[in-house]
Amino acid sequence: MASTRIGVIDDHPLFREGVVRSLSENKDFIVVGEGASGEDACRIARDLNPDILLLDVSMPGNGLSAIANVRHISPSTKVIMLTASEEVESLVAALRQGALGYVLKGVGARGLIDAIATVLRGSRCVSPSMSAKIMERTLHHDRSAETLLTPREIEIVDLVSLGLSNKRIGLKLDLQEKTVKHHMTQILTKLGVTNRTEAAMRWRDRLA
Repeated sequence: MASTRIGVIDDHPLFREGVVRSLSENKDFIVVGEGASGEDACRIARDLNPDILLLDVSMPGNGLSAIANVRHISPSTKVIMLTASEEVESLVAALRQGALGYVLKGVGARGLIDAIATVLRGSRCVSPSMSAKIMERTLHHDRSAETLLTPREIEIVDLVSLGLSNKRIGLKLDLQEKTVKHHMTQILTKLGVTNRTEAAMRWRDRLA
């Protein structure tokens, strides 16, 4: 079976050398290119088309910005962020841009190899501590939403999520349509959304 071809992009030479050395000791991997910037990432993607590209978040050219460029240049290349950034915003941005992995630099060689194997199988891989942060934020976000809404607003948004119009909601709850509209304005503000469709999605997502 052919070895997995990997590119390593990090602007800290000693760290990069350590990663390359660890991967090279595994007979299933071959490091085909190294770099220190977003520009290097794009060059390696274009010239070498690696199976996996390890990218840092904080580096010249911005690792997050490089993700979409790499995927455009080499659609078959799977991107894994290998970073010290524990910011949830960085994780979310990376996944939205198309990265399939988000691994913190404190990981050992075995953990990195396992992450690469997971991504090669077509699954996403996120460091456990980052997954926990996402879950904590989501739960807090959802609890906050329900705490902010009044019992009447919860009744209304429940019906909105079922697809009912303001008029039908008014009939069901024995409210005037303008009263329902007023409640909807409050619901949109409290949920931080701009329309009833987003409100319904947000409300349903809290149960996912």
